[in-house]
Amino acid sequence: MLPAVKNTVIASVTAFALAISAAAPAHAFGKNERNFVAGAATALIINGLIRQDRAIRQLQPRYEQPRYVEPQPVYQPRPVYRTSVYDTAAAVAFNSYSRSERVAIQRQLSRQGYYYSSIDGSFGPGTYNAVAAYARDNGQGQQLASRNGAYAVFDSLIY
Repeated sequence: MLPAVKNTVIASVTAFALAISAAAPAHAFGKNERNFVAGAATALIINGLIRQDRAIRQLQPRYEQPRYVEPQPVYQPRPVYRTSVYDTAAAVAFNSYSRSERVAIQRQLSRQGYYYSSIDGSFGPGTYNAVAAYARDNGQGQQLASRNGAYAVFDSLIY
């Protein structure tokens, strides 16, 4: 709103100055001199308008298209897949025995100091760790990788 008022004031003052100069008799000014003064006044007014327009444009926010930034990779550790003790060959072999045989295996592991949990005939982490420690101490650690080897380890505990 302020720039419009300023433009109107400048234009009015210029028109008034031109009207007065045209109405007053100019003895020293001829037609060419009056055209020169009018041209100079017009040039000054246009110069002021251009400067004002540039100042307004600098105050206005400019839209700049955002530049593409390559996304940085997010570090994600590789998942660690561990087999459950319930999926091992030792678990399958242990669960194929009768309940009384499973209790006998756990009781024998407990007597030898490998098993510290309750003797319930169920295969879990405690039973697996006890069987693995027993097999390792007796040089049968590699046998737990196969079902037949696990049967050999369990049979050595029962019989």
